[in-house]
Amino acid sequence: MQRATTIVRKPAVRQDAVVDRVSLDHARRGLSEGTLTAEGGLVVTLALPKAGALEDGDALRLEDGRLVAIRAAEEPLLEVRAGNPARLMRLAWQLGGSHVPAEIGADVLYVPATAATAELVRGQGGTASPVTRAFRPEKQAHDHSTCGHDHSHDHGHSHDHDHGHAHGHDHDHGHSHDHHGHDHDHHGHEHGAQAHGHSHDHGHHHDHGHVHGPGCGCKHDH
Repeated sequence: MQRATTIVRKPAVRQDAVVDRVSLDHARRGLSEGTLTAEGGLVVTLALPKAGALEDGDALRLEDGRLVAIRAAEEPLLEVRAGNPARLMRLAWQLGGSHVPAEIGADVLYVPATAATAELVRGQGGTASPVTRAFRPEKQAHDHSTCGHDHSHDHGHSHDHDHGHAHGHDHDHGHSHDHHGHDHDHHGHEHGAQAHGHSHDHGHHHDHGHVHGPGCGCKHDH
């Protein structure tokens, strides 16, 4: 029995490495654990990361490097149609709000065959006809690989850390600068005032003589 621990997405599947195939419906393509029996009799034990469901055209990589291709199996569905594109779009929006997976075509939706879904569609003026076909619903927006998620997280963390550190440094520097600048200005003001006073006094003394005391009458003569 072979263990499958890796999902190979459709664009990266090498057909020369495929040794067997297995058909799975939508529910079984979402399993990460369990046992599968491929069409050629190969038994595979699943030990997959819970990063996303298998999709039609993907493959399972076995521990020895071989691949088992995945096909979407036929299953009971509802073919949903509406009188115009706007109504079909409204139906798609309502189904999405109810967390119903849907495969979207140009003028049709395919959804799992349930009584509740059929009632919702018909209540909105659409038609829901039973069909049997492979189901390939739209991939959910939050369905990302673990690597991509970790990379984004690390990138964001590093950015925040660096930014926070830089910001903190700038903030501290700015604070110190303002404080220093304030002190400097204050000191400069005082110093300037003192210097100015001194200069003025000096100039005054230079022009009018040294001041010996208030009301000294010799200042102008000196």
